[in-house]
Amino acid sequence: MAGQADSLKSVLFALFANTSIAIAKGIAAYFTKSGAMLAEAIHSVADAGNQLLLILGLRQTRKIPTDDHPLGFGKSIYFWSFLVAVILFSVGGMFSIYEGVHKLQHPEPLSFPWIAIGVLLFAIVAESISLWGCMREVNKERYGRNILQWFRQSRSSALIVVFGEDIAALLGLVFALLAIVATFVTGNPLWDALGTISIGVLLIVVAVFVAIEVKDLLIGQSVEPRTLDQMKAFLAERSEIAQVYNLLTMQFGPDAMVAVKARMVPTGSENGMIKAINRVESEFRTAFPMTAWLFFEPDTKD
Repeated sequence: MAGQADSLKSVLFALFANTSIAIAKGIAAYFTKSGAMLAEAIHSVADAGNQLLLILGLRQTRKIPTDDHPLGFGKSIYFWSFLVAVILFSVGGMFSIYEGVHKLQHPEPLSFPWIAIGVLLFAIVAESISLWGCMREVNKERYGRNILQWFRQSRSSALIVVFGEDIAALLGLVFALLAIVATFVTGNPLWDALGTISIGVLLIVVAVFVAIEVKDLLIGQSVEPRTLDQMKAFLAERSEIAQVYNLLTMQFGPDAMVAVKARMVPTGSENGMIKAINRVESEFRTAFPMTAWLFFEPDTKD
């Protein structure tokens, strides 16, 4: 019932785009001596490194459970996603602000502005392709929700991170382009410095938003509200169940743990109740394939 987006596909899209963009920006920053371009180059390098960390995290989620980790390693992706937000804040945001302040104190003329403008236009196209790939996966699990609602309710931490990075990257490119054009037209390097600082502030704001969302998943969060409502409706419609007392869920990366406490319809025998519970569990797992652990407790009161 619940849609499944392919987070790995979005990460690979972003990794390819950011690697090519970082190389182009680095070359342009060297020739133009633009602080905004250098900030964007560092931003893209950090993004590419972040994508490698996300790939590592996604691989770890597939490790089989052990005695020390009986519920598996699904939540490891949350750690790596949170680390990515920290790196985006420290490496990308703080460095950009530092570089911008340095340019304010020691302004330098802009060289070869057309190189910078050409590279930024290329980067905008490449980053738009990356965002398009990310949005294809996001749309698989939006179900009519707007982007903000999806961002706040999604349990796909890797997808949240890639989406945040892509948005920050596109806006950062626009800021850098405006700063370089303004510097070129006016001849005043102040605009380049202000553009560099604005990129840093943008990265910090995005990193904080991403970190807040991933923090909830690290602490422990239920499945998405839409999926939870579907689970409640499924159990309420079962003829074997007289009343559902409690339904608890916990997201573990791509998997979920579900615990149900319910009063069963009398069957006349213990064996009949066991068969009824097994039937409900089997069809529940079919309806919600992300359910890796399902605990069903029959009771007569809450």
